[in-house]
Amino acid sequence: MLSISFSPLVPVYALWALGAVTALLVVVAFLSRGPITILRAVALGLVLLALANPAFVQEDREKVKDIVAVVVDRSSSQSLGDRSAMTDQVRAELERRFGSVADVEPRFIKAQDGGGDDGTRLFSALSNGLADVPPDRLAGVILVTDGVVHDIPSSVEGLGFRAPLHALITGRPDERDRQIKLLEAPRFGIVGKDQTIRAQVMERGGTGSALVTVRRDGELLTRQQVRADTPFSIDVRIEHGGQNVVELEVEGLPDELTRINNRAVIPIEGIREKLRVLLVSGEPHAGERTWRNLLKSDANVDLVHFTILRPPEKQDGTPINELSLIAFPTRELFQQKINEFDLIIFDRYANQSILPSSYFENIVNYVREGGAVLVAAGPEFASYGSLAQTRLSPIIPGTPTGRIIEEPYKANITNTGERHPVTRDLPGSESQPPAWGEWLRIIDSQVQSGSTLMSGANELPLLVLRREEKGRVALLLSDHAWLWARGYQDGGPHLDLLRRLAHWLMKEPALEEEALRAAASGRDISIVRQTMSETADPVTLTSPSGGESSVPLTETRPGLFTAEVASRELGLHTVRSGELIAFVSVGPANPRELTDVFSNTEALAPIAEATGGSVRRVAIAGDQGITVPHILAVHSGSRFSGGDWIGIRPSDSAIIRGVSVFPLALGFLGLVLLVGATLVAWVTEGRRRT
Repeated sequence: MLSISFSPLVPVYALWALGAVTALLVVVAFLSRGPITILRAVALGLVLLALANPAFVQEDREKVKDIVAVVVDRSSSQSLGDRSAMTDQVRAELERRFGSVADVEPRFIKAQDGGGDDGTRLFSALSNGLADVPPDRLAGVILVTDGVVHDIPSSVEGLGFRAPLHALITGRPDERDRQIKLLEAPRFGIVGKDQTIRAQVMERGGTGSALVTVRRDGELLTRQQVRADTPFSIDVRIEHGGQNVVELEVEGLPDELTRINNRAVIPIEGIREKLRVLLVSGEPHAGERTWRNLLKSDANVDLVHFTILRPPEKQDGTPINELSLIAFPTRELFQQKINEFDLIIFDRYANQSILPSSYFENIVNYVREGGAVLVAAGPEFASYGSLAQTRLSPIIPGTPTGRIIEEPYKANITNTGERHPVTRDLPGSESQPPAWGEWLRIIDSQVQSGSTLMSGANELPLLVLRREEKGRVALLLSDHAWLWARGYQDGGPHLDLLRRLAHWLMKEPALEEEALRAAASGRDISIVRQTMSETADPVTLTSPSGGESSVPLTETRPGLFTAEVASRELGLHTVRSGELIAFVSVGPANPRELTDVFSNTEALAPIAEATGGSVRRVAIAGDQGITVPHILAVHSGSRFSGGDWIGIRPSDSAIIRGVSVFPLALGFLGLVLLVGATLVAWVTEGRRRT
């Protein structure tokens, strides 16, 4: 390619000034002396030309291929129906057709779901895929998508290029689908209270009504028929603290697009209003304040504490009307309001005929119906007044032998205790012997049932837990936990131990012996199986689309088996291990990508038409095959599409391999012209004078 260029030897403004002065002088001279001044003007013009330093420039240019970007949508909505197969066919056909278009290089760019709940990010993928391509090399853009796109620019300027944009839409216009949409979903709820969820069934090509199934933590709650496109409400009781996973599932339509959006998930965090604890101390002693301080320090605990200061057998002749002690309200506590308590603690309590036998029977029934009792035993447990000798004995896991061992010992965690969440990983238990202070007393007992988590002197049982039908019972066979609280021999983890023990009795989900939990971080699913067994079977992982896989578990700590799984789908995953079930939502609980699943041509039409491009479906209703338009090069015009074709706009992009420069005003040629013009002007003017 040949062109001319100028490289002035003086500043441009000086060159223009000289040109203006020269023109003025030539005009004045012409008016005063006539046509003879033309030769002088030519000479001056050559001087100015020399100062402008003109040159011929010869560029060695090599034509480069234009780029056509083909963005292939591989988001979640593209996996619905036969869209994935359509996408594969369209891509293969485009590859074949670009093979016959000269000087064009197709660049295929894969677009997936955006992070979090960003949905389909086609234009972000396009921008990243063309980061190394100059805008003038881009001849066109083709989007292979279902039209469900969430980052469409508001104007052509937001595209960053001027090439035509075409969208080839997968999916069919006669798609049918039914989904459930959440209108109001609570995030928190009080345990034992109802929470209201409002939702709506939306459908296209449906029947006008549908059956909705409601589950909580996998347990069926109710089924009810609702009208489509009409809001409805459902009340769900929050049964426990921690996460309560509520599912709303609507029955599917025959041949509907997908059933993934037929289910909505509402994780509701259960909050206990107050945990009511009744602490009954049989007599004042050094450890009494330890229990009181522990329970009072917990803001979630409402403590009722009574200490027996004057047992019935104490007869000192003091008149009743002169006593200032408050009467122990046994009837109110153990008959009328016993079911209002989450936990009853008997702290060094002996049977002193204060509680009638019928009240002990009430306590037994209270436990079997879901209550909890903790017996913190002292020397009284080995005496004739032991609670193990009352009608409470059927639920107490140990029977005292009558021996009281008073010698220093360090509490040890048993093999069972190493696996139990109450005693596992207690601070100080990592060494042997444990790095905590000694206790000085233990009550010898024979354990008939339950699990022994800690042992004391001579490996005697120290802490025993037992499940009794729906309730729970714990037996602590020493009253010296207060030594840890007082820092005796550097103390010990009394807060961890006693708090865990109390919360296990009150059914804290995190302290269950047999539990299955799952959590998500990005697309990775973490599975944790808590068990008292020495082995754990693989768990079954069910994806939102219904696919199942078996996931083996690895023991990471005693009683804890874990696994990490990478998920390929967004939405709610179900993890099962026997009768245990856990739910985990990868991405948002109800992904934006699956909120509106119908393919459409309307969303991309404005931006495509603004570039001169087009939006068209590659398939029509029914099961007919796809149709991919022809690709033509359009060198001029504002429209780049027709009935059965789409156009690209070729560019003149090239790579400059070399440049040759030929100066015109310098060297011998410039000198000859300048000297010749001056001589001609001098000779001519000289002759005129003679």
